[in-house]
This record gives sequence, C-alpha cells and structure tokens, in this order.
Amino acid sequence: MSGLINPEIDTLLEDTSRSFFLTLKVLPKRMRGQVGLLYLLARVADTIADTKTGTEKQLIEALETYGDVAQGKSSSLPNFSDIAALQENEGEQRLMQNVDKVISSLEAFDEDDQERMRKCLEIIIGGQILDLQRFGSANETDSIGALNNSQELDDYAYRVAGSVGEFWTSMTLAHQISFNTEKETKMYGLGVRFGKALQMINILRDIPEDLRFGRCYIPADPLGEINLQPADLIDPKNMEKFRPLFQKNLDIAASHLDAAAEYIAMLPYSQFRLRAACMLPVLIGQRTLSLLRTSNVLEQNNRVKVLRPEIKRLRNQTLRALVIPGGCQRLLRKNRDI
Repeated sequence: MSGLINPEIDTLLEDTSRSFFLTLKVLPKRMRGQVGLLYLLARVADTIADTKTGTEKQLIEALETYGDVAQGKSSSLPNFSDIAALQENEGEQRLMQNVDKVISSLEAFDEDDQERMRKCLEIIIGGQILDLQRFGSANETDSIGALNNSQELDDYAYRVAGSVGEFWTSMTLAHQISFNTEKETKMYGLGVRFGKALQMINILRDIPEDLRFGRCYIPADPLGEINLQPADLIDPKNMEKFRPLFQKNLDIAASHLDAAAEYIAMLPYSQFRLRAACMLPVLIGQRTLSLLRTSNVLEQNNRVKVLRPEIKRLRNQTLRALVIPGGCQRLLRKNRDI
C-alpha cells in the first residue's frame, strides 16, 4: 500500500489500529488518507475521554481545547504528556506525544475534505463530552450510571459511530461515485445505520467492561420494565431475566446490519475496493451477533470475540465473492443465517 499521509503519521496509524488498518489497505487511494486521519483524530479524543486520571471537568476542558485546535479555532494545544505516560501500548503513547502533528496533517488535504473530517470529529467529541457529563470520569465514579431510554442510546450510537458512517459516505460520494439526490439521501441514511450497527454490537458485547467503569449503556427505563437495575447486570445469574431485553437490542443491531448490507448493494460492481472495505466489518458483525445470542454476556471473563482463523476465512470468502456479480449479497445473506 502506498503511503497515506507521511511516514511518521502512517506509522502511528498502523501501530494504533492494527485491525482497522486492514480495512484502510483496501480502500480506494483517493479517500484512504482522509479516513485514516479521521481515525487518528478520533482516537486522540477517545484516549482523552477514557483516561484514568483527571476530573470530569478537567477531561471535558481537555476535549474542548483539543477540539478547538483541531477545528482551527485555537492554537493552544494542551500538554498530553501525563496521558501519554499512562498508555500501556507504545503506539498510543507516541500518538499522544504527537497530537500536534496529527492535527497539522489535516493540511495535507483540500478544504472540502478538511471540513468533512472536522465536522465528524466535532460530533464525536460532542458525544464523548456528553458521556462524561452523564457518567463522570473513570476515576471519579463509585456507582453505576445509565442512559435513560432507547432514544438516548440511539443518539449516542449516532454521535460516536453513525456520524462516521455519514463521513464515510460523504467521502465516497465526493471521490468515488456519483448518484442523484434521491440515491444520495438514501445512501446517507444507510451509512448512518451502518455505523450504528457496529457501535451497538460493541455496546452489547462489552457490558461487563463498561459496568466496571460505572457506565451502563443499556437504558434504565427498559431495564426497570423487567425489574432490573443497572447494578443487577454485574451478576451473571441475572442473564436469563435480562435476555429478552438483550435479544431485543440484538435485533436492533441486526436490523442496522441489514441496512449496512443494503448500503453495500448500492455500491457499483466496479467499486471492488469500496465493497471489500465494507464487507468484512459486516460479516464479522453478523458472526458476533450470532455468538452473542447464545452466550451469557454478563460473564466478565467470557467476552465474545470472532477469532483470527474465522476472520481469515471470512476475508477469503469476501475476496471470492467480490469477483462474482451478486456474490457479496449472497455471502451476506448466508452469513446472516448462520
């Protein structure tokens, strides 16, 4: 793969996104660098929001200041050396030591693409700030907070992931394909649901981990309807009582994944790289949902994960399907029913 932005930033990207880097490798060249840079910009914000030091107020101020610098509204970047020192992964340490270089890399792209990246980053940071306001920082809380209702869950999924599907679509329409207004509108809607699908799967898979940091993304209102409180999800014995609500949320994620499959079907047959980049996350998502339906997700030491041999199998199936007209849709339908 040719360089994305420059050797230093490309190395940061590869070191902090080994799985996502596989997707970047197959993306069309005209949008590869922009997608990769947005990932790094968002990863910086994630790292700030999830740091185990600092109060809620301090972390929100750091996110706001970082956002202002990324948006070009300020040049006063905070010192992230303390956050960098906390990172166990060397790649993440280097990322936080080079935030200024990541932001300055925006200048490698034209103004329209910069605006697309900044718009998405602003939405993501807004979601992270809202999260801190709801739950507090990771080192301050000694109780479990929860979202209130399904609308808040859907809004959160949009802010941190649906917005990325929106960005991905804007890049696709700007650089790869041309649709009429009606098809563009449809594609944007499906792209948002594509992002929401992947975020919902992460939320449903990571319930014990989130609870450990005082966060419950399963809303309190529907939990109350089955006589459960967020803290009850700590006990794996409550899984059977929780399962009907869990299955309902799995169905929502599955419906979003169906929208993602429809999104892929809209991509012209000639767009091999775009279809390849979209296929694997959906196939892995479908398989993850299948595993979640039969697992006790509340078991802290039983995190559902699609293993590398199966990912390799899905990748090989994708490569075969890409060269056959209609092959991708057949593979997605087959994998959905497993």
